[in-house]
Parts: sequence; C-alpha cells; structure tokens
Amino acid sequence: MGISDTIACFINDILEMEGGSAVLQRAELAQQFKCVPSQINYVITTRFSPEHGYLVESKRGGGGYIRIRRVRLDPKQLIMHTINAVGDEIDSGCVRAFLSNLLDAEAIDRKSAMLMASALNDKSLAAVPLVRRDQIRADIFKQLLVGLVCYGVE
Repeated sequence: MGISDTIACFINDILEMEGGSAVLQRAELAQQFKCVPSQINYVITTRFSPEHGYLVESKRGGGGYIRIRRVRLDPKQLIMHTINAVGDEIDSGCVRAFLSNLLDAEAIDRKSAMLMASALNDKSLAAVPLVRRDQIRADIFKQLLVGLVCYGVE
C-alpha cells in the first residue's frame, strides 16, 4: 500500500470514529507519516472531494486545520448536492466518482448509474469537439440528475 492509500485509510478511520466529521492538522499528519504537507493536500483533494461525498474546509497558516465532513443526505438532497458540485465542466473519471458515491449512498440504482456512465463516457461524446466535451458532459449529467429528482427518486 502506498503512502497516499495509508493516509486515506487513516483519515477514513478517524472519520468513522468521530461520526463522519474530523478536524485534522496538516503539519501533524505530515510529520506522523513522514511526508511533506503537500502529500496530505493531494490525498484530501483526490480522495475527500465533493464527488466522493465529502465537504472539506481548510484554514492555512499557524494553527491552521482541515475539517472533513462526510455528507449524509437523503437521496434527493444528495443528488441536488451533486448537481451543485459538478460545476461547468466534468471529465468521465469524475462522473464515475460521483456515480459511485450516489450508488454507495443508495441515491440511485445500479441500472441508472450504468446508463449514465455509458451516456457520458468519451466514446459516447466522440462527435463533440474535445475542447467542449467536458462542458457538454457536465450539462448532460446535471440534466440527467435533475430528471432523477423530478421523476425517479422517492
């Protein structure tokens, strides 16, 4: 297991013990894992992002901290949170991460996730110019999610 995986597991363990919310000191974690603080930033950015179901607040400087909260919402709220977190552009990897989070939270079913992933992959959007592909993908993804909120989620 690499250092990033080890740090992510450690943070997940803390979140489990603390009921889904934790306040961490970047410098202390870096010292504990004998790495640079930017390694901690990398783990938090890649593993604890909104598309993975987390809200992160960070204060830098002396006495700075990182607050991580696992988002636990009802299905409609989680889908709305996802719509707001998507932004203006999204790549296919981020779509898969969002869909995985929605599946894990049972906000969508497996069939819906598979259909959306298929519709939003690079092969499906091959006719769209590369410079616009992530923007078009974001627009379509948000509309699919809106459709679920309006017509498909109880």
